[in-house]
Amino acid sequence: MSEAIYRGMDRRALDAAYNNRNAVPDYAAIAADRVARSDQFRRSRPFHADLRYGGGARERLDFFPAAQPGAPVLAFIHGGYWQLNDKEPSSFLAAGPLARGFSVALIEYTLAPDADIAGITGEVGRAVDWLVAHAQEYGSDPARLYVSGHSAGGHLTAMMLGRPGVAGALAISGLFDLEPIRLCYLNDKLRLTEASAQAHSPLRHVPSRHPPIAVAAGAAELPELVRQSYEYAAALSVPPLLLAGHDHFSILEELASPDGALCRALDALAGRKL
Repeated sequence: MSEAIYRGMDRRALDAAYNNRNAVPDYAAIAADRVARSDQFRRSRPFHADLRYGGGARERLDFFPAAQPGAPVLAFIHGGYWQLNDKEPSSFLAAGPLARGFSVALIEYTLAPDADIAGITGEVGRAVDWLVAHAQEYGSDPARLYVSGHSAGGHLTAMMLGRPGVAGALAISGLFDLEPIRLCYLNDKLRLTEASAQAHSPLRHVPSRHPPIAVAAGAAELPELVRQSYEYAAALSVPPLLLAGHDHFSILEELASPDGALCRALDALAGRKL
């Protein structure tokens, strides 16, 4: 074993500790299925595609309005370790919140290495600001804007906690301390420095006051992901939501299903009767 660089792990072990795709053998089949489900979902209902919240090529979002006017809004931020994925393959998970009366916005952002962590966080902040300013134009209530995201999107969700207009947050399988990200293979494109990792680690900047937040992870995830969620929940003084039987990818089915644990958590954040 080479020299330990983080929590007793050398570079090879740390790389493996954050490689979610390698940890789930059927990841390729899961991803292909979700693309197909998302494509079908997008064909099945009207929505507003590629609304511009900024001037960059990827500063855009899709908006799925709820059936009833004045609905709360769920803004969802996709994962991909800040360097992969688009908003469209996340469309399948809008089915759950829509069925529970939420409008859903899917946020896209510039990926690393074309943007650094500060730039990505800034873009997501502009998307949130845009939704606060424009949700009413799409039949929804800007005073009830809830932010959620998965993996890197969970990190970006946590970074929005102090943003004006955010009524609550649901961070799913997120990264809340970026120091191990700086030290492993993920930093080849992300290019974090010690200072930028510190500045953009939600665990290092826990607000004394914050809107309601739920921090969720799958019990079958990589131990480092579970640890990060547990530590962030503890820092916020909220109970972690650990979902039995779920890995890093299957956990999103609990948001896609109207009766899923994450949909119920979203309702609880909104103070609605379950």
